[in-house]
Amino acid sequence: MKEEKIKEVVKGRYAEIAKQDQESCCPSCGCGASSLLQAKAVGYSREDLEHIPQEAIMGLGCGNPTAIADLKTGEVVLDLGAGAGVDVFLAANRVGPTGRVIGIDMTEEMVDKARSIAREHGYHNVDFRLGEIEKLPVEDDSVDAIISNCVINLSPDKSRVFQEAYRVLKPGGRLTVSDIVSEGALPDKIKSDSNAWACCIGGALEQQEYLEKIRKAGFKDVQVQSSKEFYVEDEESQALTKLLSIAVKAYKMRKP
Repeated sequence: MKEEKIKEVVKGRYAEIAKQDQESCCPSCGCGASSLLQAKAVGYSREDLEHIPQEAIMGLGCGNPTAIADLKTGEVVLDLGAGAGVDVFLAANRVGPTGRVIGIDMTEEMVDKARSIAREHGYHNVDFRLGEIEKLPVEDDSVDAIISNCVINLSPDKSRVFQEAYRVLKPGGRLTVSDIVSEGALPDKIKSDSNAWACCIGGALEQQEYLEKIRKAGFKDVQVQSSKEFYVEDEESQALTKLLSIAVKAYKMRKP
């Protein structure tokens, strides 16, 4: 699929989710569950979920990157593909009023929804911006930590995403990502299926290729923090494709 088509399909799907308050069918945590149950299934604690706006919880993630990001009071945090803001609000609670969290999303409807939730609940340390994760509207060397939850797999140019992440991080900053990768190459049928792309499957890279792209962007100490396998079945052939929901952490080294 061409890059423009992929972005058009993904943007359209998440615009509809935002407008209709739909719940996602996340392949890594099962379909048919409520957004709260899905959030708990991928690693969010009850305590975390009780202390953020409930409207932001849409069951769209495949992990909980804030749980392993080691966020500290006063830090500046960037969320790639923020959606309605679930991870932004979690991070905002952790960095406190002296910190700041920036959420980037390419879907205007999601940004509008997140901004509305922030206003309604009095979050003054968050900033939701419309933009693409391949071209971040963020200054060089300006954020302490980057988080992202099941979004980079949606990008047709993942190398560019990691390069941009490296650019905006301060020296010594860290990247914490929850995402979906494959074990072995995906069948061409899945890679060319627009619905599979929008469901965080069609764009999944093999795990080692994914990690190598992070390293090539300049990151060091790239480590898989957790991994959970699941399978997607082709209804026609009944063949199973193995995928992994992983959490990865990496660092931008300090200048000598």
